[in-house]
Amino acid sequence: MSAGAFPGYPVDLAPPDISPYRRGNTGIDYVTTYDSGRPGPHVLVCALTHGNELCGAIALDFLFRQGVRPRRGRLTLAFNNVEAYARFDAARPGASRLVDEDFNRVWDAAVLDGLRDSVELRRARALRPLVAGADYLFDIHSMQHRTPPLMVCGMTRKARDLAIALGAPAWLVCDAGHAAGRRMRDHGAFADETKHHNALLIECGQHWEAASADVAIDTTLRFLLHFDIIGRDFADAHLDAGAMAQQQRVVEVTEAVTVVTAAFTFSQPWRGMEILPRAGTLLGRDGSRDVRTPYDDCVLIMPSQRLRVGQTAVRLGRIVAGGA
Repeated sequence: MSAGAFPGYPVDLAPPDISPYRRGNTGIDYVTTYDSGRPGPHVLVCALTHGNELCGAIALDFLFRQGVRPRRGRLTLAFNNVEAYARFDAARPGASRLVDEDFNRVWDAAVLDGLRDSVELRRARALRPLVAGADYLFDIHSMQHRTPPLMVCGMTRKARDLAIALGAPAWLVCDAGHAAGRRMRDHGAFADETKHHNALLIECGQHWEAASADVAIDTTLRFLLHFDIIGRDFADAHLDAGAMAQQQRVVEVTEAVTVVTAAFTFSQPWRGMEILPRAGTLLGRDGSRDVRTPYDDCVLIMPSQRLRVGQTAVRLGRIVAGGA
């Protein structure tokens, strides 16, 4: 499958023009900080961690156009992998995910401090002081398949509690990340249970479905409202009231299946959030090895169409709260 191929999913979103936000006011291109002048946290909202995920850019563009300013503390809006985004082509919409490597797998200190070089690493190094200096991070993503939105909480209790406090989306996923590298949301103090810093990553739906932009705006506003960065009146005018009607379910990931051979294939066209009732159900084959569910009622999370050696094929989890 080619890098740009995502069969069956039309591009229903238009990539916003982010060129007006290039200069910003921080000395870092495409990064803008607003300071309320009042005590409060530094909240960072990021989009375009992957250049083909349009919903986050739409959400930040919405905040800019609405003239959102923090009631307290500071609010920073950052477009991350802008070089990848500049290559977006609706005819091959999957091809602009990255330039050299995944921006969201380079956030280990040893990698950032190392000698390796790439477009994504240069950008991550430029943004590193900003990320390290934020109290709270909200990172906006989307997914390959049309599945329900997911809030990715990492492994800390503080992140799970924050996701529950937001009230949406319905699915919360607690996981340790990927063998291929550390995510931005797990960088530094965000992954330290003893620190107040906290981070969430929202997967808003399929990359180019119109609803993903609605989810991105809704969940971003919930995040800002939670920290009193925006007022209730503004939030209520734009929030999706129906998003709160669904019971939240928490899934703990027990295993990230990493591709070992170039011959990995799935047994079925899994889409994600399937709940497989029987342990031992065949998921796929990695060379000569069968990949099967390890327990009953196993939840499949974000099966990938990019089945490359060293990358995550699918994550497996248990529902631990909220019921099946």
